[in-house]
Amino acid sequence: MTQPQHLRADYRYFQPITTRWHDNDLYGHVNNVVYYGFFDSAVNTYLIERGGLDIHEGGVVGFVVSSSCDYFASIAFPDRIEVGLRVGKLGNSSVQYELAIFKQGEGEACAAGRFVHVFVDRDSNRPMAIPEPLRAALTELLVTG
Repeated sequence: MTQPQHLRADYRYFQPITTRWHDNDLYGHVNNVVYYGFFDSAVNTYLIERGGLDIHEGGVVGFVVSSSCDYFASIAFPDRIEVGLRVGKLGNSSVQYELAIFKQGEGEACAAGRFVHVFVDRDSNRPMAIPEPLRAALTELLVTG
């Protein structure tokens, strides 16, 4: 089965990350669970810096309700990577992120994944409309087609 290509040009935002010594597992590559941490860090950095998300005292919280990742090539410490980010779907209270891991400067992804945030009221934990500053930042990453 042929995997679809995930190319750098298909993503709208990139978050650089340096792998760490303890990211490697006994097989000598970054363990699969670490990729989810890379995804989470890229998304939340974007939401804080570009969308004004206040993770400590803001009234809205993003809960991850679904996630997946496909792996195409391994990475290992001390690789420098970049997480590509785009938005595939933007709803009233939810967003589906599409992400890819690229070795620094390379055009084809080593891994690609997705996850869904549902934005909820911090106090009630009930879904709420995505606040306008966050929606505007997410709209900048929205891809169509």
